[in-house]
Amino acid sequence: MKLLTSEEIKKLDDKQIEDEIFNIKKTLFDFRMKQATRQPIKPHLFKLYKRQLAKILTIKSNSNIYN
Repeated sequence: MKLLTSEEIKKLDDKQIEDEIFNIKKTLFDFRMKQATRQPIKPHLFKLYKRQLAKILTIKSNSNIYN
């Protein structure tokens, strides 16, 4: 999954934003399951995906305010 920049996120429509949010939440859930079952994971990806989710949700809420 490619991490998007703020400019790329702003160009997405509502359906694409919802899909990105779903995909990131699913990925984070998978990471937690792997961590719980002691499978190898890359811990830095937690941070990256959590920040990406926060960025998308912030841009989404800001766009809802102005529209």
